[in-house]
Amino acid sequence: MLHHYKNINPSIHKSAFIAKNAVVVGDVSIGEESSIWFQTVIRGDVAPTKIGKRVSVQDLSMLHQSPNNPLIVEDDVTIGHQVTLHSAIIRKKALIGMGSIILDGAEIGESAFIGAGSLVPPGKKIPPHTLAIGRPAKVVRELTEEDYQEMERVRQSYVEKGQYYKLHTDLGIK
Repeated sequence: MLHHYKNINPSIHKSAFIAKNAVVVGDVSIGEESSIWFQTVIRGDVAPTKIGKRVSVQDLSMLHQSPNNPLIVEDDVTIGHQVTLHSAIIRKKALIGMGSIILDGAEIGESAFIGAGSLVPPGKKIPPHTLAIGRPAKVVRELTEEDYQEMERVRQSYVEKGQYYKLHTDLGIK
């Protein structure tokens, strides 16, 4: 479901897949070949939410903001199932593991990996090319070539799935 808020409508690239039971409201932009999966909620009713190209926001995730503090998700990011993002910056090619919470002012570096169930507190900066995990999240190591390969596999599989669902099912908004 796409909704306006105070006469501001979401801006969604025609190649993006938005599940019919996802909710996208207000000042939200979504780039090409991105996918917004089932029962995800993205509310742009406080500040903008900018989602880049080839981003997957997986099932049951929630994206929102605080006043004057947008949520920015750069290109090629994977956001796992049941993730909460609130007024954070997620740099390109990062992966946010299932059930994680990323709070106001946090910044996840390029190609960083946030392990499942992690909590990144307000203002925390996770460096590029690292694995961070825990509550609160702490950097535990640099990423390996195997990590990058797995992140790319997941990223590419969601681009392909999103395009399949968009073109071959009636489960997305046309």
